[in-house]
Amino acid sequence: MADGIDFGINLATSADSWKVVRRAEELGYARAWFYDTQLLNADVFVAMAAAALQTSTIRLATGVLIPSNRIAPVAASALASLNALAPGRIDFGISTGFTARRTMGLGPVKLADMKEYIRIVRGLLAGETLEWTFEGQRRTIRFLSPEIGVVNMTDPIPLHVSALGPRGRRLTAELGAGFIFATGNVGHARAAITDMHAAWRAAGVDPATRVATMFTGGCVLRDGEPYDSDRARAQAGPHATITLHNLVEVEQFGNMGRSVPPELAPLLERYRQIYLTYEPAEARYLSNHRGHLMFLRPEEYPVCTADLIRSLTFTATRPELRDRIRGVRDVGYTHFSIHIRHGHPEMLEEWAEVFAGV
Repeated sequence: MADGIDFGINLATSADSWKVVRRAEELGYARAWFYDTQLLNADVFVAMAAAALQTSTIRLATGVLIPSNRIAPVAASALASLNALAPGRIDFGISTGFTARRTMGLGPVKLADMKEYIRIVRGLLAGETLEWTFEGQRRTIRFLSPEIGVVNMTDPIPLHVSALGPRGRRLTAELGAGFIFATGNVGHARAAITDMHAAWRAAGVDPATRVATMFTGGCVLRDGEPYDSDRARAQAGPHATITLHNLVEVEQFGNMGRSVPPELAPLLERYRQIYLTYEPAEARYLSNHRGHLMFLRPEEYPVCTADLIRSLTFTATRPELRDRIRGVRDVGYTHFSIHIRHGHPEMLEEWAEVFAGV
């Protein structure tokens, strides 16, 4: 851990993610965030359970759980079960959904619905008896036999909310939660944390008592290595192209806050023409999100340029990356998490070297 900030990894979840997480623990990473993206990645709770059994110190987090993927009592049971396997090492990250929703042709969950979902999950984990509406009926629910020890509701499970916009950040503050912001742009990260700090203070929350996480992806370039080398494209390219995935579907699903600089607009239009070739026409999202955050599809290579990678990811040489991370720390982020690309576990050591010099 550097002064004022520690480091984590985010993963496109696979059944054997525990191998990467165990090595991350050995290297001193503080937290591993697992994506909750059905039909594209492995089940988040299966992978986290395996990691819980193979590690002893690293924190394990849903990064992030999507409310519609399972009903709230099931999520509470899963989190409490993980907490029994890794007592006090579990984090509850949540958002309204991007990839996990779009893989099924859906837009994000409403903030109000996410707020209610969080109320149920947190209340159950606190041992409360709650009123819950499901299938049009209001019912009373609670954990029925926590005293027998099959779940752990004693050790706290902190809440972290991924909030890309101001309304989400107001809700994050109201809930007293930690903050997650996904971006590859330092300017966007600075603006978001400034707004988040203001929201926390307005809600009577001291920002110093909350975890502020920056999620990003990128590649540690070797001296003289171009931004569009095969290695850089493999490690950073899938993060760069998610912005294109988002923007071609704005009319259908809404904008998740990811944009390209004006000078890169021609790349977006080139990708839009690719997108329009996907079949079936009524479900182009099936092709658009194949490999999302995992690998580049062959047709994406022409639009995954050096400029796109440079603009939208944390891709640079080791000294440049250290300067950027110091900047992120200095504006108020306390946790920096880098995506370890599926099939590229060597990234753990490459980024550990960067973090060691921050």
